[in-house]
Amino acid sequence: MTETKQTSTTKTDRRPDCVTEIRMGNSVLTVSGFFKQGATDTAADKMMKVLEAEAATQKMAI
Repeated sequence: MTETKQTSTTKTDRRPDCVTEIRMGNSVLTVSGFFKQGATDTAADKMMKVLEAEAATQKMAI
C-alpha cells in the first residue's frame, strides 16, 4: 500500500487556532482549525446556537 499525503493549496501566515490528531490503526489524521478573524461570538454563544438547533430538531421528531 502506498502512502498518499494530501496538502491544502491555500496558504496562510497564521498558526491554526486548534489542532486535533486522531489515530486510526496505523494512520494519524491531523485536522487544523481556524476561527474567523474579527468574530464577536464567544464559545458559549456558539454552543448555545448548537443546543438550540438540536432542541428544534428533537421537537420536530416527536
